[in-house]
Amino acid sequence: MKRIAFSNLAAPGWTLERTLEAVGEYGYDGLELRLLDGEPIDPASVDAETRRGVGKALARTAVTLVSLDTSIELARPFERGLPAALELASDWGAPTVRVFGGEAPALHEIARRLEPALDRAEQLGVTIALETHDSFASAALVAELLQRVGIERFAALWDVHHPYRVGESPEEVVRALGASIHLVHVKDARRRGDGWELVPLGDGEVPVRESLAALHAAGYDGWLTVEWEKRWHPELDEPEVALPRDLETLQRWLGGYENSGTSFRRSASSSIVSSDGRDS
Repeated sequence: MKRIAFSNLAAPGWTLERTLEAVGEYGYDGLELRLLDGEPIDPASVDAETRRGVGKALARTAVTLVSLDTSIELARPFERGLPAALELASDWGAPTVRVFGGEAPALHEIARRLEPALDRAEQLGVTIALETHDSFASAALVAELLQRVGIERFAALWDVHHPYRVGESPEEVVRALGASIHLVHVKDARRRGDGWELVPLGDGEVPVRESLAALHAAGYDGWLTVEWEKRWHPELDEPEVALPRDLETLQRWLGGYENSGTSFRRSASSSIVSSDGRDS
């Protein structure tokens, strides 16, 4: 079975201690850290006391920290924030720093500005993972930037919703990104008017099971992270409901596929939870 984490976007009202307890309580294998005290983490603003406190809490529980998820956009100045994020991830034992692309300028310019940060990432043993999101929702565009950079420490985070939203199939995503897929965010949604609504896994139109099948066929053995975006959408189900439910669904799908070797099929969609597709 794949290792499954959740992002603490799902539980903005929880303390870090409660979040860490929930990892084992609900049967998850790890955690992606996006929030502290309910707010998005700004690595450059984390003070020494907070830094030590989080480190101690992680050490006490031995929870695997899968990624430090930031709001850093590569199309904007990141020369201060990204090195700070790499140092923080290293201190907290996270092997990955998630970044966004933002509004894409010239790819060669991003590649050039990344060089010092990637040198430091290599020294620290931390991977910078660019999410398929915003102007970089297309896996083909992410792949183009990865090829320009050409360094293993710069990899892809596949959010299964966004490439589908811009018309790419799971097979096309895997063909474009291949072995550079470092981490996968799992969520479901369906169209409502001009936007999208987030829904429980299996209730929407995002080809989540087809994505799992494509990953399995490609030999992906990395993390899958349930991303329930309650921080951005307070109307979504509480984490006590959403996290056990989506883990059970994901484990059932994975178990059925990995045991039988057959492809997943879409099920009928049902309940809808409102979402405006905000950054995660």
